[in-house]
Amino acid sequence: MYRSALITATSRLTSLSRSGHLSLARELFEEMPDRDVVAWNAMLTAYSRSAQPHLSLSLFSRMLSSSPPRPDPFSLTAALSASSDLRTLSFGRSLHSLSLRLGLLPSSLPVANSLINMYSKCSRRSDAELVFDSMASRNVVSWCSLLDCYVNCGSFAEAEHFFVGMPVRNTVAWNVMIAGRARRDEFGSSVGLFKRMIESGHGGDFSTFSSLVNACARLDDPRFGHAVHAAAFRRGWVGSVEVDNSLISFYSRFGSRDDAVKVFESMGSRSQVSWNAMIDAHMKADDVEAAVSSFRSTRMADVVSWTSMIGGFARNGHGEEALVAFVDMMKSLLRPDDFTLGAVLYACATLAVLANGRMIHGYVVRCGFGSVVYVGNGLVNMYAKCGDIESSSKVFGAIATKDLVSWNAMIFGFALHGWASRALEVYRNMVGSEVLPDKVTFVGLLMACSHSGLIEQGRDMIENMDSVHGIPPDVDHMTCVVDMLGRAGYLREARELLDGCSKMSSEGSTFSSEALLSACAVSGDTRIGSQVGKGLVSMEPENETGYVMLSNLYCASGQWREAEWLRRAMREQGVKKAPGCSWIEVRDVVMVFVSGSHSVACTVDVREMLGLLELEMRNPSFNLSVKES
Repeated sequence: MYRSALITATSRLTSLSRSGHLSLARELFEEMPDRDVVAWNAMLTAYSRSAQPHLSLSLFSRMLSSSPPRPDPFSLTAALSASSDLRTLSFGRSLHSLSLRLGLLPSSLPVANSLINMYSKCSRRSDAELVFDSMASRNVVSWCSLLDCYVNCGSFAEAEHFFVGMPVRNTVAWNVMIAGRARRDEFGSSVGLFKRMIESGHGGDFSTFSSLVNACARLDDPRFGHAVHAAAFRRGWVGSVEVDNSLISFYSRFGSRDDAVKVFESMGSRSQVSWNAMIDAHMKADDVEAAVSSFRSTRMADVVSWTSMIGGFARNGHGEEALVAFVDMMKSLLRPDDFTLGAVLYACATLAVLANGRMIHGYVVRCGFGSVVYVGNGLVNMYAKCGDIESSSKVFGAIATKDLVSWNAMIFGFALHGWASRALEVYRNMVGSEVLPDKVTFVGLLMACSHSGLIEQGRDMIENMDSVHGIPPDVDHMTCVVDMLGRAGYLREARELLDGCSKMSSEGSTFSSEALLSACAVSGDTRIGSQVGKGLVSMEPENETGYVMLSNLYCASGQWREAEWLRRAMREQGVKKAPGCSWIEVRDVVMVFVSGSHSVACTVDVREMLGLLELEMRNPSFNLSVKES
């Protein structure tokens, strides 16, 4: 390729990549017979900036095998940025070695700063310090990058000492400290740092208020967020894309979708983050239709957009749509990240589609996500919910560094399958690993005790929660205890406990009442069951559950007049019983059957098979063979 043609093609490639037309840019890149380092860098940088770091690293590896050209500092910084996003320490170390071989260190300031950032994202404080100490020269980015490393690693004492010793403390440095405290839910410390920042003459910027708003989103009280919103308005920061995006996320976190919509509609310009925040807000408000509309309105859906849709579909009971969205995302050539995989695994778990879950597991292994704890936790949950508890246990054992969610997922898995002894064993190993349990842990343990009839162990568990671990039982725990006592036949004690749940929470009282009413139906105790059922109906007169459960209790005990009274009350209230629904996975296809519906394509075949089975069962020789066996 002539030099002038190469320059023209490279210029067009750079323009396409910067404007976000990555598919066209990649087509042009592949068509170029010769490529200089600028062309390679344009594609590398475009992939890194468009949340596709996997493609950036893949292309960089290809660049190394296509010498010339030799990577320059821009190539290395793009690859290091991608490695930082993926937290791939091994690849980052190889880039460090390559930089040394190419003679880019310690002289190249951008490469050294990128290395510090990479080690920071991978929580490798000592490596980041080594690069910092060996630098020939440093700028404010160098200092802020190492400060960010201390904060990311949770070394706040060292961060404070380093911060005080910085030759120049600019707004970025203050923001790093404020954001670090905010990520640890230390709102008071974040506000204290903000006050110190103002006193030092720095007025803050968009990132400052975004960090404060994000800190407020992690609190239980939304009033602090409203106060920060007002402060941002007084200082003139409202209207910036970054601050408004944080406000949208804050309001959606507390269920104030209307306020989130107001902020969104008042924005003069919107980024992809803005649209993603609104998609998430609609999904959290259970408005799937509005979320789909926002998704279709985005100019260029990214990985976060697709992940929000997949996760939102799954959370709102649209598991099949979640799987379809995942396939569509793959067709768009976007590579899913660990959060995407976690979302689609949750969808598989809600649908109990084991075959699909196994396919996702295969993709996880092929693409190197097997070591990511978040994905591993999703696999543990998926296999347990799909009935394959052995695979769930194997995945759990393969997680190198288990977090609290890992342990809780395995405890719930064993509890779900009625393996209380295994659940209690996991709990003991968890405590032995110095991982502190939380409220969720004890819900799983109490559920395990309930399903296995371990009454005394359950009593000890509820007592040790507060006395040993300082976790006071809440309504979820008491509901489990009511269920445990009811299953074991301790109906009177369960009823007394139910009265206590009613004082704690009306919602908790509903779940506890349902659990006790179910136990009364099994035990045939119509006296307590009738009292509990009538209380449940009076609490939620528009909910079918109480009517149906109490009606079943009356019918089982032959109290037809009371059952008819309930049906009449349902009609008067306009309450309709939802049709029964069941599903089964046959040859990797989920077949859903709704009572009274003939929408399933193979309904005729199913009815014919049922008829044949009925004939066989009525056959005397069939009955004889059953008795003989």
